[in-house]
Amino acid sequence: MKQTITCVVNGNTVTREIEQNMTLLRFLRDELQLTGTKEGCGEGDCGACTVLVDGLSVNTCLYLAVLADGKEILTIEGLEQNGEMHVIQEAFIRHGAIQCGFCSPGMIMSVKHLLDENPHPTEEDIRRGMSGNLCRCTGYQQMVDAIMEVSENK
Repeated sequence: MKQTITCVVNGNTVTREIEQNMTLLRFLRDELQLTGTKEGCGEGDCGACTVLVDGLSVNTCLYLAVLADGKEILTIEGLEQNGEMHVIQEAFIRHGAIQCGFCSPGMIMSVKHLLDENPHPTEEDIRRGMSGNLCRCTGYQQMVDAIMEVSENK
C-alpha cells in the first residue's frame, strides 16, 4: 500500500508517493538519489546511514520513510553551504580521520548532532556520542581530535 509523504530534505520540500514499508535509507538513496547516506549493516549497528531528522540522529536503515512525513531531514549532502564543506568535514580531513570514507557521512552527522546539543563536549562525551558509529579503517583518536578542534573553535 502506498502513502504520500511531504518532508523537507536539505532545505528542499519533497513530496513522494512511497510504499509504507520503505526505509528512510531507501527513500533518500533510491527516490532522491542522495547517495551520501550509506547502507552498512542494515540493522542499526554501524551508524553508516545516520542522518538528522528534526535535529536528532537517526539510523535510516531502521526508520520508516513514512515517519518522516512533515519532518526536516539533513543528510551529509546538506552540510555543504555555498560550495564550502562544513567545519566538521574539514577537521576530519585535516586530522586524517577519513580513510575509505564509507562510515564518514554517518559519523559526521552523528558529530553534528553531538555538537548541536553540546558545543563543548569532553573527550568522554565525544566517545559516547560516536559510540553508535563503527569505523573499520582508522583509529578513533583522529576523529576525537578533529571534534575537539571544532568544539574549541565554536
